[in-house]
This record gives sequence, C-alpha cells and structure tokens, in this order.
Amino acid sequence: MSESKKLRLTIDGIEIEASPHSTVLSAAKSAGIYIPTLCADEQLEPYGGCRLCIVEIDKMRGYPPACATYVAEGMKVRTNTEEIHRIRKMLIEMLLSDHPYDCLTCTKNLHCQLQKLAEEFGIRERRLRHLTRESIFDNSNAFFFRDMQKCVLCARCVRACKEINGVSAIDIQGRGFNSVIQPFGAEPIAESVCESCGECVEQCPTAALSIKKQVWHEKEVATICPYCGTGCGILLGIKDGKVVGVRGDRSNATSRGQLCVKGRFGAFEFINHPARLKKPLIKKNGEFQEASWEEALDYVAQRLKPYIGTEQFAALSSAKCTNEENYLMQKFARAVMKTNNIDHCARLCHASTVAGLAESFGSGAMTNSINELADTELILLTGSNTTENHPVIGYRIREAVRKGAKLIIFDPREIPLTRIAWLWCRQKPGTDVAWINGLMHIILKEGLENKKFIEERTEGFEELKKVVEKYSPEKVSQITGIPEDLLYQAARAYAKAGKASIVYSMGITQHSTGTDNVKSLANLAMLCAQIGRPGTGVNPLRGQNNVQGACDMGALPNVFPGYQRVSDDALRKKFEDSWGVELSAKPGLTVVEMMNSALEGKLKALYIMGENPMLSDPDIHHVEQGLKALEFLVVQDIFLTETAQLADVVLPSACFAEKEGTFTNTERRVQLLNKALEPPGEAKQDWEIICEIATRLGYKMAYKNSAEIMEEARKLTPQYAGISHNRLRCGCDLCWPCPSEDHPGTRILHQEKFTRGKGKFTAIEYIEPAEIPDKNYPFTLITGRILYHYHTGTMTRKSAGLNKIVPGPYAEINPDDAKKLKIKDGGKIKVKSRRGEIELSACITEAVKQGEIFIPFHFYEAAANILTNPALDPIAKIPEFKVCAVKVKKA
Repeated sequence: MSESKKLRLTIDGIEIEASPHSTVLSAAKSAGIYIPTLCADEQLEPYGGCRLCIVEIDKMRGYPPACATYVAEGMKVRTNTEEIHRIRKMLIEMLLSDHPYDCLTCTKNLHCQLQKLAEEFGIRERRLRHLTRESIFDNSNAFFFRDMQKCVLCARCVRACKEINGVSAIDIQGRGFNSVIQPFGAEPIAESVCESCGECVEQCPTAALSIKKQVWHEKEVATICPYCGTGCGILLGIKDGKVVGVRGDRSNATSRGQLCVKGRFGAFEFINHPARLKKPLIKKNGEFQEASWEEALDYVAQRLKPYIGTEQFAALSSAKCTNEENYLMQKFARAVMKTNNIDHCARLCHASTVAGLAESFGSGAMTNSINELADTELILLTGSNTTENHPVIGYRIREAVRKGAKLIIFDPREIPLTRIAWLWCRQKPGTDVAWINGLMHIILKEGLENKKFIEERTEGFEELKKVVEKYSPEKVSQITGIPEDLLYQAARAYAKAGKASIVYSMGITQHSTGTDNVKSLANLAMLCAQIGRPGTGVNPLRGQNNVQGACDMGALPNVFPGYQRVSDDALRKKFEDSWGVELSAKPGLTVVEMMNSALEGKLKALYIMGENPMLSDPDIHHVEQGLKALEFLVVQDIFLTETAQLADVVLPSACFAEKEGTFTNTERRVQLLNKALEPPGEAKQDWEIICEIATRLGYKMAYKNSAEIMEEARKLTPQYAGISHNRLRCGCDLCWPCPSEDHPGTRILHQEKFTRGKGKFTAIEYIEPAEIPDKNYPFTLITGRILYHYHTGTMTRKSAGLNKIVPGPYAEINPDDAKKLKIKDGGKIKVKSRRGEIELSACITEAVKQGEIFIPFHFYEAAANILTNPALDPIAKIPEFKVCAVKVKKA
C-alpha cells in the first residue's frame, strides 16, 4: 500500500487518518491524543516493554501496547477507560516499589518521567512491598554516571545504542528482578566500547543515566554544531547568560537529533572558558597589551594601507566562520586590498576534491545526501575513519549495514567500521590510484561496466580503457599489497550493486596525487553508472563545519563566490560592477605558497581569521619562520592560539553561539545559526570587524546584519540565488544549487546530466608518494583525527571531559615494531622526519601495520605537522599529509 493512501480509524471516538506504517501510539500523538509511555520513542523500533501505553481495540483480545500495534482500516481504539487507568496505575506502583525515594536530591527531580507519571496518576506513597535492587553505581565515564537502582528496564538506552548509533555497548543481562543493564563484561562503562555520545542519557526517563554536574536550562536556542562538516542541529541550553548544556535537535533534517561526544559534551565548555579573548591586543616591545577597539582598528588599518594593490598582502579565511563572514573576507582581499591572495583550510583537506570533481563532473561537492547512505545497497568507504571524524554519518553507515548493505573498506589502518565490513582491503598508503584502476580493470575485463551510461553521458572512455588495461590484479596486488581475490570481490560487488555509494575523506585527498585519487573515484562511479540516483554517487565528507561554505563563498585564490574564475573577463566584470572597483585577474597564493612567499620576503602582511596554521599546516618549523618573517600579522580568533601568539595585533571574535549567519554542510545543505548569547567582554562578530577595517581603509562596508550580507552574496552566486535567511527561517530545507526563490533545492546532483554536460573520464597513471621510506627513515607516518578531539584542539582541548579521555599526544605503533625497538605501551618515543622531531607516548596496537605509525594532529605538545611533508599536489596545491617517511626510537 502506498504511503499516500491513508487509513481511517477511530481513537476515543475521534475519527483520524494515519499512515499504514503508523503505530497506534504515533497515530494518537499526531492527532493530539495523549497516551502515557516510558519505553517508547519515535526514533526507536516498537518494544512494548513498559506496557503503560496499553489500549483497548475492538475485536482484539486483551490490552495490546499502542507502541507496538500498527493501525488498520476501521480500527476502533479506546485509550483511557477506567480499567486501563487502573492497570496503568498498578504498573507505575510496581515500578515505584523498587525505586529509590530520593526525588528531592535526585539530579532529575522535576525532570523525571516516572516522577511525572506518579503525579499524573495521583500516587503519593508506596502501597507495595519495597524491594531493594543491588546497587551498581558507575562514575567512570567523563560525562555521565550510571545508577542502576533507578533503572526501570525500559531498555531505551540499550535500543538507542544499538538502533541509533550502532555501537551496542550495553545490554540487559540477568533475569527477572535481577536483570541489569550494563556492558557485556560488567566492566565500568569507560572501559567498554562506549563512545560517550550520550544518546543513552538523552533517552533515559529516570536518573539511571544522568549527566554529571547537571544544570537545567531556562531556554533553548536552535543552532548548528561547530565541529565537523556533518552539520548536526543542536539545542543550546541557556541559563544566566551561559550555555549549560546541549541536546540534539530532532527537527534537523541531517542529524535528526543525534550527536557525537563532541557535539553533545564538547560544544559548550569552550564557549564559557575563561581563556576566551575579550579585548583587542597589540604587541608592544614583544608583549601583548590590551587596547580599545578604536586604537586596535586604527592601527590595523594604518599598517595594512601601504600594501593595498601591491600583492604583498594575503588573507586566510575560516571554515569555522559563517558563509557571510567568508564572503566578506574574500571581498575584503579583492575589493579593498586589490589581491586574490585569499585562501583557507580547504586547501589542506579537500582542495583536491574541488579540483577533481569539478573536472570530472563540473561540480566539486558531495553528489548525494547524507541520509541516503542508510538506504543504499553497498558503500565503498576509503580514506575516511567515519565513526570518529564524522560520527553521525558513521551512524548512517552502521544503519545501512544493519539493513543488509555491503560495506567495502579500503584503508591501510584498522578503524571501528572494519569490524562490520563485508570486505576490508588494506592497501599501502599512497597507492589509491593503483587499486582503483585495478577495480576498473576487472570490471572491464568481465564486461560489468554500464555501456549505455558510458555512451550517452560520458566522454574520454577510450583513453581511460587504454590505461586501466595495464593494471592487472597481479600488478595491483604487488603495488598495493591487497590480495588479488579481494580486488575481484570488491570490483564485482560494486559493479553489480543496484545502488552503490562511494564515501571518502582526507585519506584520499591529502596526497601529492590527491586530485588524481579523486578523479579516479569519479571514473569508477561513472564506469558503473553509480551516480545521479538515490543511494549512489561520489561523496566526499568535508572536514570542518563550514569548509564547504567557505569554498562556495570564494575564499579561494582562483575563484570568486560560486566557483567563478577570477581570470574570466565577463565574470570578473560582474563582480566589479557589484563591488564598484577594478579587480585583479591574477590568481592568488595558496596557504602553503603564502608561507613560502613570506619567507622569501615577497609577502609582507597577513590577516588571519579563525585559522591556526601553526598547528594545521605541514612542516610547522617552516610555517613559523614564514610568519615571523612578515612585517605585519593580524589574527582574529576566539582564543590566543599558537598562531595568534606570533601576531602583532589580536582581535577578539565571537564564536558560533554568539552570532547569526549560515553554515553549509558537506551535503551542500545551507543551515541557519541563531545567536544564543552575547560574546564575552568586548568581542565582536567577525563580519563586524571586517567591515570596520574595510571602512577605515576607504572602502565602506555598512551592513546591518548577516542577512543583508547573504542578500548580496546570493545575487552574485548562482548556486545560492534562491537561498535567503527568510526562507531558512521559515523552515525551508535547502541544498544548493537553488537557482531561484521558488526552487526546492537539489539533494542529488547530476541526475539528468552532469553540471559540465557530459561526465569526463580521465586516464590516470599511478605515481608513488613524494616521500617513501628508506633505510634512514624506514617508517611511513599517517596523520589524522580522532573521535575525542578536533582539528588543532583549540575548542576540544578546553573540555575537561574530552581531555580526561584523551589527555595528550600519542603514536600508534605495531606490536612487532614495538618489540624490535624495545618500546613499551605508554612509554615515550621520538619520531623524526627530514623536517623535525617530536616526543610522545607509544600506543601499541595492531590497528597499524608493521612499518607504519599513526599520529593524531590535535596536540601542540607534539605537533604531528612538524614532521609532515609540504610536497604539493600540482593541481590542487594540497600538501601530502598522509604519507611521509620517519624514523622511530625509544626516548
């Protein structure tokens, strides 16, 4: 029966219509009819555990639970008869009989669902004999505690952990009255596979699971998480002008109320942190001194003025700032300072995605939506530790596997998702083009390609075919280390799947051949027509919360907003007419090129907004030398970062919770931020600061608010033409391209034709990484992110809980390598490359192969990017973070 054909039923004498997939409980709720429950939740599968939602249904025996009974045509339901009321009251009294009577001191007093039900049913005292449960109090987790005496065994926590996040860290153990919810080995929760996402706490109706230091909010403000590119909706709990907690926003189309540990517990401590910048700082005689805004802004303008039109100035914009602020920063560089020397951290993570997919498809962005992943048949995942770097997207992948999808992983390192993978192919780092060509070789050899799609919708196929013919399974196995039989299995499964999605991240892009890697994945998708349909596509997972938007808004050295080339005369004239100035046609410097230029004495002034190159860029010693060689450095940020410490002027800015504007997530969805509180001290929103400096330099920027900035940006950016703050505030769910105000947005790209017309196959040969191990540097270093910290740690390392879980830097090393080098787990080691050396703790694990080590780059005490290679991809100019040669020794 189709979803559109509604069923008619009667509940308490009221005739209603409901979907054929609705339960009686959900149908009643939609009609505004209240039925009490403890175990039901709309995000969980029907369970029928607490029995409080029992109803009477004509022609049905007994008292079926409304949460587990599906509606039927003509059904007649009664929800609140005297007998039902009596049974429900008895059930609540039974639950209260073994529940502690400490409501007044309980962390959930007045917020406990059992307490509210007792009040609703007029229960004031115990009538039944009190039985005491065994006391199990677990305080080991950094963010919440478990008190099993208060558990009512509704199993919502168990089901949420399994059904929503796919972790299954806990379950019901024991029988009858002795049943208890705990990790499988009865170990403390902190020692289990729990990821501390807090979904179990959110679901718990009592105080069996409670947040430590719980403070109940006075109001909630909906906004967007400031961490990864997933773009999860969050509700900031506000009390006394401070953020006191975070919940997931169930109305958010992407995250549906689900959050990871950073989003739920790490997204607010840094907001209130005492180290927040509150006043402008000017360095005098080597020391920072507080200054007024007037003094600081006048001084910045005075120092920048000589560099206007000289190409001696550059700006770094920020993937942490809003679309509107990124638009203004690139406009500042181009219209005020007369240069295209504008870039941001996309250069360091997904510049090769923008370049590669733009050439192959015509658009450098994720082709499909996040939630489609849950309903695809096969996911080819490579270069992405999704459950740690984009956890909520990782939940979708786990959901797909639970539904029967095949998960194929190509990754040199063991990641959490390899445990549930149908196939794990463990390639040598930097050999991606080889294995992708190898899959295509098998597909063509066995005639599994989609000939009709290739003929009608692509070009360049014959050239591709000639190249991939060379990549036999034997040859590819020798290059990559992947067994031939795994290559055959992966190729056949991907080609034969009804719908298959390629998902990748920085393990593909952060190479000197990153653009080639991306184009190779595009080749594979087109070869099998796995694009332009639901559940298919080539889907890069962008790193930062607004790295997609910063690119869209033109914070790149070669394009205006909307990826319109600065070298195109007609496009440049469009911006000149709008901005009222003559603009440069010369593409500017990239991030790494800026540092080189500064060291050469060519670049003399740099304006950095919300970036921290002293931790995020490769070869940090080189970066430090470049920054110190500048004549003038101004940094605009929320903390005195490692980069800000080198600045001449530091300007305090507002964080995500203190501003309005928009972020664009990895699936091209544009989402609205709402200001929840005022910035600390005298800090200002980034767009306000840019306007002040521009005006002092003779180019007036007099915007009243961020909505006004977006109005200007969307008139110049075709993909955003139909996206406005008004539409977003009215609840429109918009993914670009959205070419007009009546357009619904575009969830899936390239459905009828590619953005460039026909998809372009590119014949690509395998090239070795720029630096490979040798006898002097025998190990391959892989860098990346982990679940409990983010990027340069500026925000997450302000969280006591996150720091408790992962307090400092470490290197993963294989047990055999550790044994040879006499390294003990937790012992200090030194890791050295041709560029520098760091000392950190060893983590002995089989997650990495012999000859390889993995180091997270979040930690300033042992910055991994001291070691990394600044060798660049020749097209995207992205550095090779993922492969460099190092030596390891016991400290």
